[in-house]
Amino acid sequence: MATKLLALACIRNESDGNLSPRPHYPSMPKYPKGVSAEETANVESSMSKAKAAYSVMGMTCSACAGSVEKAIKRLPGIHDAVVDVLNNRALVLFYPSFVNEETIRETIEDVGFQATLIQDETSDKSTQLCRIGINGMTCTTCSTTVEKALQAIPGVQNARVALATEAAEVHYDPKILNYNQILAAIEDTGFEATLISTGEDMSKIHLQVDGIRTDHSMRMIENSLQALPGVHGIGVDSGVHKIAISYKPDMTGPRNFMKVIESTGSGHFKARIIPEGGGGRENLKQEEIKQYYRSFLWSLVFTIPLFLTSMVFTYIPGIKHGLDTKIVNMLTTGEIIRWVLSTPVQFIIGRRFYTGSYKALRHGSANLDVLIALGTNAAYFYSVYSVLRAATSPHFEGTDFFETSSMLISFILLGKYLEVLAKGKTSEAIAKLMDLAPETATLLTLDEDGNVISEEEIDSRLIQRNDVIKIIPGAKVASDGYVLWGQSHVNESMITGEARPVAKRKGDTVIGGTVNENGVLHIKATRVGSESALAQIVRLVESAQMAKAPVQKFADRISKYFVPLVIILSFSTWLAWFLAGKFRGHPESWIPSSMDSFQLALQFGISVMVIACPCALGLATPTAVMVGTGVGASQGVLIKGGQALESAHKVNCIVFDKTGTLTVGKPVVVNTKLLKNMVLRDFYEVVAATEVNSEHPLAKAIVEYAKKFREDEDNPLWPEAHDFISITGHGVKATVHNKEIMVGNKSLMLDNNIDIPPDAEEMLGETEGMAQTGILVSIDGELTGVLAISDPLKPGAYEVISILKSMQVRSIMVTGDNWGTANSIANEVGIENVIAEAKPEQKAEKVKELQALGYIVAMVGDGINDSPALVAADVGMAIGAGTDIAIEAADIVLMKSNLEDVITAIDLSRKTFSRIRLNYIWALGYNLLGIPIAAGALFPTTGFRLPPWIAGAAMAASSVSVVCCSLLLKYYKRPKKLNNLEIREICWKNSKSICYFEGTF
Repeated sequence: MATKLLALACIRNESDGNLSPRPHYPSMPKYPKGVSAEETANVESSMSKAKAAYSVMGMTCSACAGSVEKAIKRLPGIHDAVVDVLNNRALVLFYPSFVNEETIRETIEDVGFQATLIQDETSDKSTQLCRIGINGMTCTTCSTTVEKALQAIPGVQNARVALATEAAEVHYDPKILNYNQILAAIEDTGFEATLISTGEDMSKIHLQVDGIRTDHSMRMIENSLQALPGVHGIGVDSGVHKIAISYKPDMTGPRNFMKVIESTGSGHFKARIIPEGGGGRENLKQEEIKQYYRSFLWSLVFTIPLFLTSMVFTYIPGIKHGLDTKIVNMLTTGEIIRWVLSTPVQFIIGRRFYTGSYKALRHGSANLDVLIALGTNAAYFYSVYSVLRAATSPHFEGTDFFETSSMLISFILLGKYLEVLAKGKTSEAIAKLMDLAPETATLLTLDEDGNVISEEEIDSRLIQRNDVIKIIPGAKVASDGYVLWGQSHVNESMITGEARPVAKRKGDTVIGGTVNENGVLHIKATRVGSESALAQIVRLVESAQMAKAPVQKFADRISKYFVPLVIILSFSTWLAWFLAGKFRGHPESWIPSSMDSFQLALQFGISVMVIACPCALGLATPTAVMVGTGVGASQGVLIKGGQALESAHKVNCIVFDKTGTLTVGKPVVVNTKLLKNMVLRDFYEVVAATEVNSEHPLAKAIVEYAKKFREDEDNPLWPEAHDFISITGHGVKATVHNKEIMVGNKSLMLDNNIDIPPDAEEMLGETEGMAQTGILVSIDGELTGVLAISDPLKPGAYEVISILKSMQVRSIMVTGDNWGTANSIANEVGIENVIAEAKPEQKAEKVKELQALGYIVAMVGDGINDSPALVAADVGMAIGAGTDIAIEAADIVLMKSNLEDVITAIDLSRKTFSRIRLNYIWALGYNLLGIPIAAGALFPTTGFRLPPWIAGAAMAASSVSVVCCSLLLKYYKRPKKLNNLEIREICWKNSKSICYFEGTF
C-alpha cells in the first residue's frame, strides 16, 4: 500500500484501459494542443518552470479544492498544481511559454472562486535548511559548544546539534550567509564538518573524471556543465579530478552530465559516479571506528610490556634483579624502560586527548578530553619528576606511575572503540533503508509508438525523471513511478510495514526499494534521487533523530557544570588526603609501603578525575531516541523526534476522527438482497451498466463491487446503456438489454409509481439504523433488489478501542458527520463519548478542552479538516493514507493506515522512555557511587582503593553500557494483544478499492 505520506512521490497520467498484451504504450500527453511530438519531448529538458502562488477565497471543503486543482491542470503548460483548502492557497508550477499567471488566475475565477496572485510567495525562500556531519564530538559539552557557536552567527535562525548522530541541522537566511560559512564556523570550534544536504529542492552527485591532463580541461568541463539548464552549482577538485554537481532533477540528470563530459573531450574524457564525499558519512564513521581500533592495538604494543615490567616481572626473582639494577644514583633500569614505553602512548597515541582539550578550552568549555588529559598528565609528569629526582639523588627512593597513564589511555581507547561501534548500530535502521535501493536498473528505450527498441543495464543512480525502467520478478523497484505495462504483486513491507503483497496494474504507483514478486513491470520514473519516497523517509527519520527530547535538557544542564565540578572534586580529594597524611590525620599504616602520603593522595585524585563520565549522561537520551525512531520506521510508524516520543508515552486520551480513521473512508457495498429470482451476477451486470455512467461516489462503489463477479477481466466492458438520465438527489435510470433500469433511493421509486413491499421497507429501516445507505433497484417497473452501502469500520477497530481501555487510555470520537451515523459507528467500536457535526476549528477546541481538564491528548486523523486538531493535540497521529497537509501537521505518521499502529506507537514510546529512564538511573548512579569510591570513601574501613587505570576502565564501560542498553530496543516487539486481533478479511485492489465478503440480512 503506497501511503499518502508519499503522495508527492508520483505525479502521473491518470489513464484507464486494458493491460496491453506486449510492451506498447499510448502516446504521452502533450502540453498544449498543436505542439509537435518533438517539441513535447523536449519541453522539460529545454524550458525552465515558473512558480506562482495564489490566494483563493471561497473554498469550503476538499471538493472545492479538487475542482480548482482540476481546472488548473487542464490548462496547457501546467507542470503541477497543489491547492490547500485549509490556508486558501494554490501553488502552481508552469511553463511560461505556454501559459501565464493571469490566465491561471482567470481560470480559478471561472470555477467560481476569487483568486489573487501573491507576489512575495514566488520570491526566494527567506529560510534555508542545511544538515552537516560533525566529527570529533565526545560528550554533550562538545555538542553544546558547537550549538552555541552556530547560534552566534548572524543569519542563523535556529541550530540543533545532536551528539548521537554527530550531525547539526541549521536554519539560516541565505541572503545573509551560505553553508560554507557555517562549515567554517564549525571547523573554527575545532571539529571536522562535512555537508550532508543543503535542504534545497536539489539533488547532488559526485563524478570522477578520467583522462584529464590539464586544469584547462577541467575548466572547459565546468563551463560546459554550468551551461546546462537545471544545474545549480558545481564544485571542482582539480587535484583529484572530482566534480560535485547540484541540480534540479526535473530538468536534467547524471546521464546528461556524463554525455557532456565525454563530448567535451571528444571521447577522451570518461566520467563515473563515486559515492558522495568520496564514501559518504558512513565511510567517515567506519574510518573513525578503524582509527580507534588501530590506536587501541598500538597502545597495547606498549602498554602490555609496561604492565608486565611494573606489576608482574617485579615478582620474578631473576628479572626483578635486572629491573632494579641502578644506572645513575637511584635511577633503575626498570624506570628507564617504563618511561620509554609510556611516552609514545602518552604523546602520540594519546594525542587526540590533547587536541580535544585544547579545542574545548579555547572556546571556554571543558569536556571529557580535559579530564583524561589532566589525569594522565598528572600520573605521567609526576613519574617523570620521580625518575629525574632518583637520577640526581643518591638517597631518593620514589615510585613511578607510568603504567597508570598508559593503561588509562588504553582502556579509554577500548571504551571509545566499543562506544563508536555501538553508536553505529543505533542508526542501522537508516542504513537498512538506504540499502533498499538497487545498485543497477534496466533502462528501456521506446520508439514514438511506445514500442520497446532496446534495453540497457545502468547504475540506478543514473536514472532520470521520465525514464522507463524494466522490473523483473524478484528484482527491486529502481525508482518511484507508475506502471506503464504489466501486472504483478509488489512487497512494500520494507517501506510501509504492510506485510501483504500489493497488486500492481497499469497506472498504479510503485515505490523505489520495494520488491517485485511475480510479474514483469515496466514503470515510468517520476521521482528520483533526493525526491524519492525512500529519501523522504530517510530524511524524516534523520530529522527525528536530530530533535531533542525535553528530558535531554536535564543532561544538558548537568553537563555545563559537570567537568569543572569534577576537577574541583579531584583537586579537593588530593588536597584532603595529602594534608591528612602530612599532619598525621590518619594512621601511617594506611599508606602502602611502596608509596608516601603525596603519592597516595595523587592516586585518589587521578581516580576521581578519570572515573567521572559525562558521556554516559549525554548519550542516555539521544541513543534511545535513535533506536526507538528507527524501530518505529521499520514497523511503519514514523515518529518525528524526541518531543513526540516523550509526549506519546504520557497519552491518556485519544481523539479519533471517523471517516478514514475509524472507517475505511470509502463507500463499499456491504450487503445485497434480491426480491426476485435472479442470478446475482446478471443482477449486478445491469446495475453496473447503468451506474458506470454516473460520477456519484455511491455509483462508483456499486461498479467496483460488480467487478468481483468478473474477476477474469481487469476492466470489464459493461452492456451498453441507452437513454441514461441522472436525477440529482434521487438516482439514475437507463435502458439496458431493452429493460428499464432504475437505481436510487426511495423517493425515485415512489415518483415513478413503483411499489415498495413491506419487507423492502423493513430492510431500508435496518440499513438506516446501522448508519448504512439503502439503494433500491427496479427492473421494468418492479422492485428487484436492495443494496446496503456503507463506509465500513476498519478491521480491528473494536479490538483496538478495547485494548486502549485496558491501557487506561480514554477514547473519544469527533466527526463532522451527522449524529445518527456518528452514534452508530461509536456503538459499533465501543466509544462512549461522541461529538458530531463538528467543524475543523471545533475539533481543535475539543482537544484544548480535554487538555484543560488535565488530559494528555493524542489526535488521530487523516483529512485536511483534522489538521488544526492534529496541531493542537499533545501528539498528532496522521493516518498514512490521509492528506499531505494532515501528515505535515502530525507528530507521528502511521504508514500502514492500520489502527493497531496507534497502540504500537504508544507502546513503543513507553518502552523507549522507560529505557531513557534506565539510562539516566545508570549514568547518574554510576557517577554518584563511583566518584566517592574513587575518592577513597571505602579505604578507611575496608582498605579498598580504586587504582586510576581501573577507574578509567570503569568510565569507559559506563558509556558502552548506556549505548548497549539503548540497543536492546532493537528487539522491540509490539504488544502480543495485537497479534491476537481477529482481523476481517480485506482485499486491496489497485491499491485503492476495498471489497468485503458479502453478508446477508
